[in-house]
This record gives sequence, structure tokens and C-alpha cells, in this order.
Amino acid sequence: MLRKETRVLGIDDGPFSKKDKNVLVVGVLFRGGEFLDGVLSTKIKVDGKNSTDKLTKMINTSKFKINLKAILLDGIALGGFNVIDIYKLNKKTKVPVIVVMRTYPNYEKIYSALDKAKLKFQKRLIEKLDKPAKVGKIFIQTAGLTFEDAKQLVNLTTKHAFIPEPLRVAHLIASGIIKGESKGRA
Repeated sequence: MLRKETRVLGIDDGPFSKKDKNVLVVGVLFRGGEFLDGVLSTKIKVDGKNSTDKLTKMINTSKFKINLKAILLDGIALGGFNVIDIYKLNKKTKVPVIVVMRTYPNYEKIYSALDKAKLKFQKRLIEKLDKPAKVGKIFIQTAGLTFEDAKQLVNLTTKHAFIPEPLRVAHLIASGIIKGESKGRA
């Protein structure tokens, strides 16, 4: 049974264009889905290979890490196709990882785009993932925890939308910083 104030970090990237070299990534620490405790940030390369290392450093050097029980990611990639190795992120931070998606991924379209862009490394990372499982109206993938534990965490942190509150707020903050005003949905 999870405590109501279990600390969870939601991570999302800000808006960017393909001309940008880097993209802002924001992490928000929540107690359950109720209370914002802190904000972290880093930058990663657009369509690069450094998201896992940058997230690992952001988390491991944070004063919030000591109480962190899970990492929530808005999708498997940040900054376009900068794919996160969730197994490595889990291993290096010693914190379970949950990838959250609004819709089931279209793997044929994703693999075609990766092949076209000659992004073999990113394709291999996606291919080694377990298939997404449905939780309510979203889909999740996990590393370092069971599906049942992940489902409890997602349900605990989902309050005002279909996605967990830490991800919704990370999206709002990142888009507000980059665009000057938040808009859109996470």
C-alpha cells in the first residue's frame, strides 16, 4: 500500500523546433498528486543520445532524490527522438521508472521514422521495451517495479486529467518557460 504523499518525479520536455540544438527538460517533484515539492531542469540534445545520462545526473545530484519513489516520463523520448533507456535510468538512479502515454504507440510509424533518420541506437532502445499496458485511459511501460505497483502509483498521482499530475505540471512549466505562456496538453 502506497502512502498518500509518496514522492514522485514527473519529467517532460518543453516545446522545440528541429532547428534547435537543445531542448529544456523539466522535472517536478510531487507528493502523491496533491502537492508540488520542487522543480528540476536540464537540457538535452534534440534527436540526440544523451537523455538517459542527463536525466540520471539531474536526479542523482538533486536534494530531492533521497525521498524519491518513482520517476514518471511523458513518453519514451524527449526532444524528438532522444530515446530514454529506462532500464539504465532505473539502474543508475535506483528509482523505478514509469513511461506514460496517452495512446498506444504506432510502432510501424516510429520504426519507419527512425530508419529514415538513420537512428539505429534509438530504435534498439525502443525494441527492447516491454509492450505498453493499459491503465485507465493511458498506457504505461515500466522498469524496476511491477505492473501492479506502477498502476497504484499512476492512480495515486492522477487527479485532474487522464495523466498523472506531476507530468501535467512538468508540461505546463516547460511550455510556459519556453513560450512565455503554457498551453496545450501534456
